[in-house]
Amino acid sequence: MAKAKEQTNYKVIAENRKARHDYAIEYDVEVGIVLQGSEVKSLRVNSANIAESYAAVEDGELWLVNSYIAPYLPAKTWGHEDRRRRKLLAKNKELSRMWNDTQRKGMTIVPLVMYFNHKGLVKLKVGVAKGKQNHDKRADAAKADWQRQKARLLRHNG
Repeated sequence: MAKAKEQTNYKVIAENRKARHDYAIEYDVEVGIVLQGSEVKSLRVNSANIAESYAAVEDGELWLVNSYIAPYLPAKTWGHEDRRRRKLLAKNKELSRMWNDTQRKGMTIVPLVMYFNHKGLVKLKVGVAKGKQNHDKRADAAKADWQRQKARLLRHNG
């Protein structure tokens, strides 16, 4: 009963759907995000975009760059800048692993989904990924088509 109640508070704010198409994601990490009050209010009414954003490790800190959180109109005097850099909170072990992967292996850190967790806190799932070439994208599309066709055949014949 308690688990069912926890899952009801989970709410997706913004999702980067093109990330899985453009990148081969090696692993993902859940990180916190430092926000201002007006940003949280704005996120509660579903106005954010992380599709064009990326994360970067700079000076031992993780930053979310170019994410958009719409201005919250009732807080126009003490509002927030909509495309400011936002600090991400990760454990030191995860941070050093991400930094090593981006420096040595040529990978990037891509935001996948921003959501409210069951406690009502804003979290961001970031993936450490390598960019896909066009032929990789075509192969993935062909594989997905075959899986869809196979499921359709099994449904009609079974």
